[in-house]
Amino acid sequence: MRLLLADDHEMVRMAMRYALAPLSDSIVWREAGDAVQVYSILDGEPMLDLAIVDLRMPGADGIEWIRSLRTRYPSLPLLVISATEDSVMVRALIGCGVAGFIPKSDSPAVILQAVRLVLAGGTYAPLRLMSDGASSAIGKTGGAGPTVAGLTPRQREVLDQLARGLPNKRIARELGLSESTVKVHLLAIYRVLAVRNRTEAVVAAQAYLDIESKR
Repeated sequence: MRLLLADDHEMVRMAMRYALAPLSDSIVWREAGDAVQVYSILDGEPMLDLAIVDLRMPGADGIEWIRSLRTRYPSLPLLVISATEDSVMVRALIGCGVAGFIPKSDSPAVILQAVRLVLAGGTYAPLRLMSDGASSAIGKTGGAGPTVAGLTPRQREVLDQLARGLPNKRIARELGLSESTVKVHLLAIYRVLAVRNRTEAVVAAQAYLDIESKR
């Protein structure tokens, strides 16, 4: 697996490498600290599996930088990271074709699941930044869009177990339910959170737990 990691702060790159280490025992990292280095690497290595790129770094600033990468390397999955969490900006990034957006404030577990989703061909952005209006974040009430507040207490219990990576049989045992009942709850969770599969639900669940832990 060959990944490009572009950020002008070494500590951020170290943190990302740590979070993504479980992806594979044989990750080949290519790292860049500015836009010139990014272009040099991408021009010289067309077979990268994924580029993880900071929204703002020396020589590049904002969505126009990302659009230029999408135009120049249209077949390369591009995942944007940023300390800025602006819902309008995130929707614009997804609209221009990036594979995902990860806030730098997200936990290592959420970052790992998000990258796994993107590598599997999916698109990731936090639900709290993709809904209409910042007030409709995961774990908050009010506003439009899918939220954890729309789940029943039992569904939240299932979501908690899902976030911890437990399989259906283990969730059933932990909650005293049948496995078929767990599957019914999971389908309801997918519908409420507007996710398509278990991987996306795990990402949403871990983001929810991350928010809850900071309250």
